[in-house]
Amino acid sequence: MATKSEAKITVRQTGSPIRRHKDQRATLSGLGLNRVGRVSTLEDTPSVRGMIAKVAHMVEVVKD
Repeated sequence: MATKSEAKITVRQTGSPIRRHKDQRATLSGLGLNRVGRVSTLEDTPSVRGMIAKVAHMVEVVKD
């Protein structure tokens, strides 16, 4: 059984989670981000895309 190479997506946190809703802070930590400027590389799945969409005002996609 051959393994398929997964697509990766890299995101950078550009906004602070201070004074944001708890669910948005939890989404950032779920993405592996917790400070402005942090970068995280994740698998490109629909759930990760949805998390990015939820906090799109605090993150930027660096590389698809």
